[in-house]
This record gives sequence, C-alpha cells and structure tokens, in this order.
Amino acid sequence: MSHSSSALVLIEYQHDWLTPDGKLFHLIEDEDLRSSSLARSRNALEAARAAGVRVVHAGLRFQTGYPELGSGERWGLRRHIPAAGSFPADGPGSAFVSPFSPAPGEVVVSGRTGASAFAGSNLDSILRNNRITDLYLMGYAAHVCVESTLRQAHDLGYDTTVIVDATAAFNRMQQTYFAEQVIPHFGNAITAAAFASRLASGR
Repeated sequence: MSHSSSALVLIEYQHDWLTPDGKLFHLIEDEDLRSSSLARSRNALEAARAAGVRVVHAGLRFQTGYPELGSGERWGLRRHIPAAGSFPADGPGSAFVSPFSPAPGEVVVSGRTGASAFAGSNLDSILRNNRITDLYLMGYAAHVCVESTLRQAHDLGYDTTVIVDATAAFNRMQQTYFAEQVIPHFGNAITAAAFASRLASGR
C-alpha cells in the first residue's frame, strides 16, 4: 500500500460511545466486543501513526437544540440523537477519548451532520486535496455510521477497507452480518493485525 495515498478514518471515538456515563455506552450490549474492538483500534492507530499514514478523526458535534437535524417531527437518527442528548458541541459527550484523541498534525472533520462521515462534512475535500484514494475505516457503530461511511466512500470512488475487529456493533449478530453480508458489496475487510503487517511490509 502507498502510505501517501492512504488514510485511516476514526469514526466516533468519543465520550458518548466509550465511557460508562456516555449517552450511548449502553447500546453496545456485548462488553467483550467493545473491549476487543478498543484494543484492536489502539493497535491499528499506533501502527498508522508509526508508518506515517494520514489519520482523520470523524466525530459528531451538534449545536444546542440540534438544528442540523431539523425541527418538528424527526425520524431515525434525526430523532434518536436529540432524544438521547448525545454529541453536544458544548458538552463532554462529543469529546474525543484518549488514546484516540487527535495528535498534532492529524485532521478533525468538521460540519458532519449524518450517519456517514461524509454527510455535510469536509471529509471528501480533505481526502481529495491530499490525493487520498485508499481508506481504512474503524469505529462505532459498525452497522450504523461505519457502514454508512463505507457505502458512501464506495459510491464516491474510494478503495475502502474496514478494519473489522476495530469496530463494534451492538451485538454479535449485527457484527457478523455487517462483516459477512455488507462489507463485501462495498469494500474489503481486514484485521488490525493484518493492517499493521501491511503497513510494515509496504504492500
């Protein structure tokens, strides 16, 4: 793989997902799945940083009242996010969590308003202006925002690989379905160990 044309995209390594008092922490029912995904995420991030691969942080942050998600009757995530009070721009829920906080020189996506990390954001501009063609995705939740990002990345023409053991759905059934039935249609799957090996070998 060419390090200069690759980017590792971290999706929602934020307080509301990853700390016990976070608004969405309870949604990941399988604690082993959460714990293992965090360990593999850390390994993948360390490998990317050591190899000089561009790291991009794609979180969510909403203004008070969630105007980005509309007013009146809301559906889907446009209803669930305000109802949970998650990812407020001025609150701890949207803060990135150590050791996944952005390091100096790493990019933080802005303007994101939807399930896909591309929705409403500057992610596509960041990638294209830096000649990035190969994406590696990891984060939360596998069957919601990681999947949405994978699908849109495919349609935008990126060669996209999910570091599948560095993601977590709410339960094993959802995780398995995502890995086996969704990813093959829109990209590739790889483990964190294989990702690190690929970086080390330059393949």
